[in-house]
Amino acid sequence: MYHFARSTNSFYVDCFINLRDSAVNIISRLESIVGRKNVSIEQADLENFGLDRTSVYCSNPRVIVFPTSIDQIQEVIYLANDLEVPIVPSGGRTGLSGGAVASNSEIVLSMNKMNSILDVNLNDRTVTVEAGATTQEVQEEAYKNGLFYPVNFASVGSSQIGGNVATNAGGVNVIKYGMTRDWVSGITAVTGSGELLVLNKSLIKNNTGYDFRHLFIGSEGTLGIICQVTLKLTEPPPPSSVFILGVSKFKDLLEVLKIFQSKLSLQAFEFFCDHALEKVIEVHGHSKPFVTYAPFYALIDFENQDNTSQDEALKLYSECVDKKLVLDGVMSESIAQSRNMWKLREDISETLWHYQPYKNDLSVRISKMPNFLDEIDSFIKKSYPNFEVIWYGHIGDGNLHLNILKPDELNKSEFKSRCDDISINLGKLVESFDGSISAEHGVGLLKRNYLKFSKSSGEINLMAEVKKVFDPKGILNPGKLL
Repeated sequence: MYHFARSTNSFYVDCFINLRDSAVNIISRLESIVGRKNVSIEQADLENFGLDRTSVYCSNPRVIVFPTSIDQIQEVIYLANDLEVPIVPSGGRTGLSGGAVASNSEIVLSMNKMNSILDVNLNDRTVTVEAGATTQEVQEEAYKNGLFYPVNFASVGSSQIGGNVATNAGGVNVIKYGMTRDWVSGITAVTGSGELLVLNKSLIKNNTGYDFRHLFIGSEGTLGIICQVTLKLTEPPPPSSVFILGVSKFKDLLEVLKIFQSKLSLQAFEFFCDHALEKVIEVHGHSKPFVTYAPFYALIDFENQDNTSQDEALKLYSECVDKKLVLDGVMSESIAQSRNMWKLREDISETLWHYQPYKNDLSVRISKMPNFLDEIDSFIKKSYPNFEVIWYGHIGDGNLHLNILKPDELNKSEFKSRCDDISINLGKLVESFDGSISAEHGVGLLKRNYLKFSKSSGEINLMAEVKKVFDPKGILNPGKLL
């Protein structure tokens, strides 16, 4: 008995030593590639870089590495393949689907130190940046050169271009300018096997077969590491004005959209519910747009180059009032007022994050939105009457953001368990409406098991086969998306 116990203990000690030596070996080899100052196992870094804004997962990466060149990224990927250690790409970590979560001793490859603006070409109207450049930095660079980068959302100051491309980020200007996909003219990436790809070479016309650029857009870091991106720029938009309208029924928002869209050039058509407005005012101290109570609010941003559009907007507002579509409204009279009115919408996500919400980012065709929202509301009120539901989103492109705030009496795990049940029912509802389980936040870990409600089994199988081609050992962001 004594001898057996001693052997067993020795076995476990040997295993521990082997694991420790393996970890030390990985870290020393990473240091030899990127330099000691660009490798971290500090607890604060492990916790910080191992998570995105999804609040239901735990951070447990093995090490954080900060490459400063494409060559270094290739060497890190070669090493990961050699040791069969998974890699989680990390950008600004503003995602809401767990796409940047590292919870299984992965190497986190952060793009924070590859953040340069490499080139601005005024003839081509493009800007080429490293993947770690923030969205705001690209917007500011475009502005300095008399041009405009239109992809815009609340987290522009911290979200990174590589992450934007990997998740095909949307935002508030989609109704006029489209998604990130519409502005990417070239990508330089390193695949899961370490191969360097220069995709499309920033050409406008390039009709030479498969455009792998579009495979990387929305791939969530499962095919390769996006290293550099060339983005198209455009003319700055003319000055705009903002109208906030209060409506009593969600379906009336669609009629208001149709009326305003018929006569004005809209840059955004957003909505939020009364509970969302209450939370933002409570947390940030903003002023209500008007005294009249409304269950739903529309924020309309429209071009107003010569100030005549405001007169047209007031006529359209009167038409909506006459048709009993609108309860009240207010229009901005200055740039400062427009910015303050936008804060009522833009501050919602940040405000709700402090309530540990269950978030779901859904889309259906615009015409189906009222029935879709009504069915979700009815299901949640019937099955979970103590849950507080908050809606906001982008009416102009069919994107609804569902938020359920965690009740105080439930702990995090209990709340997640109940929300997982909600997700299954939402997935079935999305499928019946021919919608998408993720409009702009990606799939990640959070929605991986619900992908079947938006994609056929044939599509999912093909996606898995594509991943094998680009990442044969499956080291890149394993468990995400697929």
